[in-house]
Amino acid sequence: MSGFVSFIGSGPGDPELLTLKAVDRMQRAEAVLFDDLSSGPILEHASKTADLVGVGKRAGRPSPKQDHVSRLLVDYAMTGQRVVRLKSGDGGMFGRLEEELVALREAGIEYEIIPGIPSAVAAASAAGIPLTRRLTARRVQFVTGHDVSGELPPDLNLPALADSQASTVVFMGKRTFPLLAAKLAEHGLSPDTPALLAEAVSTPDQKLTRLTIGTLAEKLAGERSRTPALVLYGPLAEMGAGYDD
Repeated sequence: MSGFVSFIGSGPGDPELLTLKAVDRMQRAEAVLFDDLSSGPILEHASKTADLVGVGKRAGRPSPKQDHVSRLLVDYAMTGQRVVRLKSGDGGMFGRLEEELVALREAGIEYEIIPGIPSAVAAASAAGIPLTRRLTARRVQFVTGHDVSGELPPDLNLPALADSQASTVVFMGKRTFPLLAAKLAEHGLSPDTPALLAEAVSTPDQKLTRLTIGTLAEKLAGERSRTPALVLYGPLAEMGAGYDD
């Protein structure tokens, strides 16, 4: 007998940003496998009798291997339990969702996917800005700032990322952003392009810092903070309210 798995995007960290469907599934789950950024107050919505299992990955810290996480998910479901796999942000965006889906399909286990608010959208909202604007920001692009080795991916589409008429969001890119900024400059993007550093979005530790690509690269070159963050740059990053600078 096999159970059922609900993949839930828990959003950026604020439990009030969970969907009603997400809360319902958490309350009925018998096991919850959660990412680090999905812990804390979000887990208060889980049943008091549910098994809570941390399986999160964080850069620079010992973390479970992906095949172990997938195997654990299958093992829980194969006991016939209702299982929630809680992923930060939206599970389908840089969350390695596909690998876990493949493992469930191969094991014949049914599942559903419940979307969550991506941290990029939450960051823009917290900063009081839209992600698009007629004429000057018609395109939005999301990109990861590191590959499996933790380095800047070597195959990035740099001409696209250097588009001054796009809103660009770099996930997991604090450590590699200085190198990315240099490559963007080589492809014609001005160092004076507005940039927003959004840290710990929607949590009590949230910090929003408005800079330029050039000054942000200098700032991050001298920092080694492990606070989760993303970088948003483009024509809209200079407007809005709620910044800490």
